[in-house]
Amino acid sequence: MTDPHDWERPGVEEVSAGVYRIPLPLPGNVLRAVNIYAITGPDGIALIDAGWSLTEAFAALESGLAELGSGLADVTSVLCTHHHPDHYTLGVELRRRTGCNLVLGEDERLMMEAIVEGDEGEADFRATLIRSGVPAERLAELHPHWTGELYDYPAGWLRDGDLPKAGGRELRALATPGHTRGHLCFADEDVGLLFAGDHVLPHITPALGFAVIDGHEPLADYLDSLRRVRQRPDAMLLPAHGPVGPSVHARADELLAHHEIRLRQCADAVAAGARTVYEVAQRVPWTRRGRALAELSPIDQFMAVHETRAHLALLVMRGELTVAVGDVADEYATA
Repeated sequence: MTDPHDWERPGVEEVSAGVYRIPLPLPGNVLRAVNIYAITGPDGIALIDAGWSLTEAFAALESGLAELGSGLADVTSVLCTHHHPDHYTLGVELRRRTGCNLVLGEDERLMMEAIVEGDEGEADFRATLIRSGVPAERLAELHPHWTGELYDYPAGWLRDGDLPKAGGRELRALATPGHTRGHLCFADEDVGLLFAGDHVLPHITPALGFAVIDGHEPLADYLDSLRRVRQRPDAMLLPAHGPVGPSVHARADELLAHHEIRLRQCADAVAAGARTVYEVAQRVPWTRRGRALAELSPIDQFMAVHETRAHLALLVMRGELTVAVGDVADEYATA
């Protein structure tokens, strides 16, 4: 039986000719590691995502590049799928050290401006938890991890359909909002590869509804984005967390089915008497092990509440539920 943690182990894996997966560690993080992809070519090395700006990650990147007979100075560009620190902040450090080109999706601009100016959305996050019915005293368990000092603006912004060069080859930027408002995937259409970031993950579903400052409906966006990659020609799945997979389509189908099940569970919880987002989150199972909300860590509980809110919002959009704005918390009912 294949060890499910094999993908996290240090080293370099050639996943396609001239394309190498290098897992970088995430110490103390439940995700354990993040995959970056090095694309080699006549104009140097391009990275898809860059990892978290941590000493351990930087050392692993240098070691991986050394296995390719290269160094930091050979990295000419970094294409980031989204702004989260485990994908973006090491790219900022690389740009500071080497002057490499660092690019990000255009629709990440508002969030980047907030972070760089000193607001990671904590106040909105807390306010949404209160409107979701989380008792105010529970917010003492929320200890945000400030990462703003690791951030800076990219050198450029990418839009849907742009064709950035990476290691001498042309990729297509695909807008795939959901996990974040400006999430991008990068498709190598000549070879049949999809650098999927956190959009399509092989073992887990990406967090949704976390950055409320974005002002979008994350689940509706995410499902639309899954359908978009499902409508494209199938490709090898190159995810940010987990092993490489043979088919984007197969995993996209599983994720679409998962969220339909979750929508039904949320609707059933409201039909059974749950009224607030928090009450619904307490009634539905979590993780592949079917855990109760209270079994999760405090931050995972709060993220689960935000994700539940996204599911309930979509049910309201579909006309299956109604929502009434209460004095403190919003309340849901079957339509």
